[in-house]
Amino acid sequence: MDRRTFVLAAAASAAATRLGAQSASPAVTRQQRRNTLVFDAMGELRPEYTDDILRAMLRSGMDAITITLCDPKPEGDEALALAVDSLIEHDKYLASRPDLFVKATSVADLDRARRAGKLAVFYLYQNTVQFGTSLDRVDFFHRLGLRSCQLTYNTKNHVGVGCWEQGGITPFGRELIARMNQQRMLIDLSHANAQTMRETIAESKQPVIISHTACMAVHENRRNTPDDVLKAMAARGGVVGVCQMRPFLTAKRGKEALPAYFDHIMHAIKVAGVEHVGIGSDRDHRVITLSPEYIAELKKEEGAQVRDNELPYFIDELNGPSRMEVVWDGLVARGLPTRDVERVMGGNVARIYREVVG
Repeated sequence: MDRRTFVLAAAASAAATRLGAQSASPAVTRQQRRNTLVFDAMGELRPEYTDDILRAMLRSGMDAITITLCDPKPEGDEALALAVDSLIEHDKYLASRPDLFVKATSVADLDRARRAGKLAVFYLYQNTVQFGTSLDRVDFFHRLGLRSCQLTYNTKNHVGVGCWEQGGITPFGRELIARMNQQRMLIDLSHANAQTMRETIAESKQPVIISHTACMAVHENRRNTPDDVLKAMAARGGVVGVCQMRPFLTAKRGKEALPAYFDHIMHAIKVAGVEHVGIGSDRDHRVITLSPEYIAELKKEEGAQVRDNELPYFIDELNGPSRMEVVWDGLVARGLPTRDVERVMGGNVARIYREVVG
């Protein structure tokens, strides 16, 4: 019996360039970066990344990243099979590069990776469809190393409602929240609608994360989070990760787009408090060009969600493996004290992982 068959049987039964103008000395900034924990609350890690990309990520200061394991759109048996297959494939990929990666299931793994100069990789699913209506599958996937899971992805499921539709969490959703709390699996509310976010924050006994979103008050988009939810999330100890998906941040393109990104971060800090804001890039680490080949790849992965008039998804200065350097410099330029920059760059995300995941 191969591993996938075994796993399925068990389940059935149970993130370029830098800013030009800087207000701080570059030498001091580089030293501060080396001593700062950098944690992308949700970004991409693809097996096709070259060594140059991976090592540039590490050189930029990246210590930890939470990655999406698979397409969140399939349902039923297909969703379960895909979830298992993708987890196994990611296990193989990480194990094939022990010089670069540590599969992380605890903050102790993150600390171990930092000491070794490696990247700690946490696993995330962007939907609960792989659980079906079985609470035991939460336990099962936790044993396989899953430490965070979104409740919804854009539309309704057995648990709650995504940002494209109306409604809130279901009775089963309340049971699932309790089981995830019990297993110390971090609840992610990205892609949920505001009602599902509010009800989950109130229901959960543990803090929640909204790993990759932006601020509705800064730019109206159905994927973004309103201020009252940011406040409620922070009041219960949660963290919001501000994404780098340009259409969620601004209609502007080119050089005008980057300031809008920092507007979202500063607004989130103003509303939720600096102890509750992080970075959740939701972006590829390759340097992307809008070639026909890339657009075809994007449409194959995302289907009808891709609209030509919304491209590019990236912000030019954040388009590449060294973008965390640009984020650091931008926060410094906005006048954030060093301690607060450190919180946003990764300290806050690490804190919620420590509290919930352990």
